[in-house]
Amino acid sequence: QVQLVESGGGLVQPGGSLRLSCVASGNIFSVNAMAWYRQAPGKERELVAAITKGGVTKYEDSLKGRFTISRDNAKNTVYLQMSTLKPEDTAVYVCNAEALLDVPGDYHEYSYWGQGTQVTVSS
Repeated sequence: QVQLVESGGGLVQPGGSLRLSCVASGNIFSVNAMAWYRQAPGKERELVAAITKGGVTKYEDSLKGRFTISRDNAKNTVYLQMSTLKPEDTAVYVCNAEALLDVPGDYHEYSYWGQGTQVTVSS
């Protein structure tokens, strides 16, 4: 199995910045696509940004220019740099990873989710 652990959330003032991290660990052969989602109270979970193993990125259109996703393949870690934060960015940010397990004969790609980290933007 694979575990995802997020960190870096917290309380920040409007206009501030935060950097989230998510580390994947466990019986991993390869971590492929990784992504950040967020869920605000009373709203559905939405994709924030995603990144392939090769570094191709995709963003929710409204967040382009403020959020940057990156990864360190050697550390099975994905980052989300968030800047110029707004109160509407307040949400639980959850990491997702698509991974191949180090299990002989198992070539299925599994999807894993972290527990989430709270980001609150408020003065």
